[in-house]
Amino acid sequence: MYIGSHVSTRGSYLNAAKTAFAIGANAFQYFPMNPRSLQTKPVHQRDTEACKQFCSEQGILSIGHAPYPLNPAADEMDRDVMIKLLKNGLSITDACGSMGLVVHFGKYIGKDPLQGYKNIIQCLNSATRGYEGTSIILLENQAGEGSQLGLTMEEMVQVRKLCEFPDKIGFCFDTCHAFASGLWHGGDWPMLETRGKQLDYLPHLKAVHLNDSVHPYGSRRDRHANVGTGHIGQANIQMLLASPFVQNIPIVLETRAGKDGTHREEIALVKSLSHSL
Repeated sequence: MYIGSHVSTRGSYLNAAKTAFAIGANAFQYFPMNPRSLQTKPVHQRDTEACKQFCSEQGILSIGHAPYPLNPAADEMDRDVMIKLLKNGLSITDACGSMGLVVHFGKYIGKDPLQGYKNIIQCLNSATRGYEGTSIILLENQAGEGSQLGLTMEEMVQVRKLCEFPDKIGFCFDTCHAFASGLWHGGDWPMLETRGKQLDYLPHLKAVHLNDSVHPYGSRRDRHANVGTGHIGQANIQMLLASPFVQNIPIVLETRAGKDGTHREEIALVKSLSHSL
């Protein structure tokens, strides 16, 4: 299994990959550009190629995470900025050899939620039109804080189907978000897996954010806890790890670092849970 954590790109993308390898990870997530800004970033070919080569040599899978302000559901007046950022993020993740760029489904505050879905589809269409790389957009399910969009597999699947280039779009399943939104109860993974197959969600699952939840089921509050220390619990996370749909994709921790400032111990814990299946 490919298990790791979010790592810093301070210094270079290659350094991020080497950091992941040094803490026992064979997967990692990184920010291709400033996570708090809507500014694009030049693609540094020497660094991205070195990152790609190192990951290939060490058998490491990676994903990028789009900046937090990027909102595919934004209205037309802000769409050009979102499209530029998506294209820029895809260019960097593709150059780094990453599987995809994780993008939050989007928030829409207008009166008609259908317009929010239309905005997402139009934004994704514009960002993927003409794109020929292998790294794809990975829509991430949301917890329900501040928006009621992106809480169900049905929404994810329908948006993907309605896009012009569905093959350039996949999914990232965040366990804390799924628990907080009411999508996943924790103990009902077999039922969720069956539904996910029927809906055609799980066949396009390309990454997992493995986070426990500080708050209880259905809280709509997005607060990550370390694996086994929250309301989801170790046994339910282990049930998810047994799924055939997560065996060959990046499983990434977005939790608090350990005493040594890394996720080394938590990665080892998750690996032990997967090995004991």
